[in-house]
Amino acid sequence: MDAPLWRRLELYVETQREEGSPFAAASDELVARLKAGVVGERAPAVGETMPDVILPDQHGHLVGLHALAETGPVVLSFNRGHWCPFCHIELTALAEAHADLVELGAKVVSIMPDRQAYLGRLPDAAASRLTILADIDCGYSLSLGLVMWLGDRLKDLMLGFGVSLEEIHGNRGWMVPVPATFILDSRARVAARAVEHDFRRRMDIEDIKAALASCEANSKRNVT
Repeated sequence: MDAPLWRRLELYVETQREEGSPFAAASDELVARLKAGVVGERAPAVGETMPDVILPDQHGHLVGLHALAETGPVVLSFNRGHWCPFCHIELTALAEAHADLVELGAKVVSIMPDRQAYLGRLPDAAASRLTILADIDCGYSLSLGLVMWLGDRLKDLMLGFGVSLEEIHGNRGWMVPVPATFILDSRARVAARAVEHDFRRRMDIEDIKAALASCEANSKRNVT
């Protein structure tokens, strides 16, 4: 689809409502619950350093977040999983923009709680161009305060469509990350961020590019 990321996500929500999908109302309930709470408030703010972590990628290699940042900025996206249509839309858009993001010096990383066997079920472009890290049991996401419980209604709907997070995650928690995007500079400090209570919204590609351009400008000033 030749449209900005925000519009692709918006169109998917509109289609859900038009088709009377039960997921639309269940998602509205979840978003309202998240907005009433404090989810995401403890996540690193702009100017703070993102805590380091070492996680396995889709190829089985251990990847350190700070080690990645040492060679240039990082686009760090927290996603709910390979089964999430909104994550598919976001990761596909990031894969499409990958060449432009690399030109700005960035590495693009997605963190999700899926076991490694499921990471390869992402869209081919995302799985081949991005670094996908498995955050088993949401350990890293929990440490940042970026985790939500899906709730019984969504659990029942997902099971009815054959999606079992107990199988995908290897636990019974039905916990997933709050979708969030952090732009990290070469010192792993947060240059920009978007933490969304409404998981149907994500940081737009143009905003990511603007944040990366700012990182690049700051880096050149520091050198001179």
